[in-house]
Amino acid sequence: MALPQTNDAAMLRAEVEMLMNERESLLRTLGAASVFFANLTAEDLPETAYDAADVLAKCLDNLPEETLREALLLVQPLVERDLGYAESQPV
Repeated sequence: MALPQTNDAAMLRAEVEMLMNERESLLRTLGAASVFFANLTAEDLPETAYDAADVLAKCLDNLPEETLREALLLVQPLVERDLGYAESQPV
């Protein structure tokens, strides 16, 4: 016996909602990793992390520009808040 259409629609809606939440989480992770990586120098990174940094750099380079832009826009308010906090701290 087939499920009523309303259950199918509700299940599909729940699945789409879950996927959208996962996508946003992945975009935030990507944005944070991008900002973190952009602020590193070779001197900041231990040699043992060079291979991981190389993998991350290649992954970021292979992303569509629009995806990276969207990821950076998601984390921009957090980055700006952190920069404002860092600038207000005495040296």
